[in-house]
Amino acid sequence: MSAEPLVSVVTPFYNTAPYLEECIQSVLGQSYGNFEYILYDNCSTDGSLEIAERFAKLDSRIRICRAPDFAGQVENYNRAISEVAPGAAYLKIVQADDAIDRECLQRMVAVAESDPAIAIVGSLYLHGSRVCGTGIAWQTNVIDGREICRSQLVRRTFYFGSPTVLLFRANLLRSRRPFYRDGRYHEDTEAGYEILADAKFGFVHAVLSRLRVDNESIMKTRETFSPMELDRLLIVEQFGALFLNTDELAAVRSAAHADYWRCLSRAAISFRGQDYWRYQRGGLATIGWRIQWGRVLGHGISLILGALLLCPGKLFLRITGRIGRRLGIGRAQG
Repeated sequence: MSAEPLVSVVTPFYNTAPYLEECIQSVLGQSYGNFEYILYDNCSTDGSLEIAERFAKLDSRIRICRAPDFAGQVENYNRAISEVAPGAAYLKIVQADDAIDRECLQRMVAVAESDPAIAIVGSLYLHGSRVCGTGIAWQTNVIDGREICRSQLVRRTFYFGSPTVLLFRANLLRSRRPFYRDGRYHEDTEAGYEILADAKFGFVHAVLSRLRVDNESIMKTRETFSPMELDRLLIVEQFGALFLNTDELAAVRSAAHADYWRCLSRAAISFRGQDYWRYQRGGLATIGWRIQWGRVLGHGISLILGALLLCPGKLFLRITGRIGRRLGIGRAQG
């Protein structure tokens, strides 16, 4: 029997053939020895399953599971997580278009083992070419969960959210069913806040994962819908009162609301399409809200007045040009 705790590494995948091989190789190349690797196929049609099967023939730690039918991302992740071995001490999700450093499991497990109250371990990570997750004092490896949530809310740092960045203590799988809540827009971020309200956060001061930004992922397709401004508003409204004092909450809410409604006013002025507004309505509905058109109008008037003062002619051309495009009036060709 290995002295190392068993880690279940899980990669749910659907049609990620261009990236899956790199992901799998990064997991199999770990310096940590005692792990199983679950590759969970969500009915792929692009050859992803064949890539997984090829690696499974070469490494007995790989276990391939197949969904009985195609599922949405959250349900698929929950299905994959349910396959974790009963004896696993930790869960490590590695998304199929991401990769982890060779020392990832070794260093994360070491921090988790240092304190049984640690529920989640994070680290520095690459988002494209940008290093993220900075701001935690050097040599600080264990932080009260409520304090890390407060820091994330006040300072707009981002320590958790993408599953690839985190290691979870496996007993969370038995106490959270489902692990990720369906019907949410940012279920992984919300899970972090919920878990860390009563637990500690571990941290490794090294870049241990790489998040791809040049792929056609679900989040990539949402980038044109202002997801960060919406996410900020939803998180502040759901969790701000739990982690912030009265003055902090007032300041954070004020900034989040101003950013969000100003963003929507820009979208209105730009004549954004129905998909944009459908996305916003769906996100707000998760907390029982609707679009507050009065606030959108107020910010829009301020933006227009400011632009008129600075450059009235340019604003007129931009607005008339957008109206023309909406009406299908193209520039004469010749």
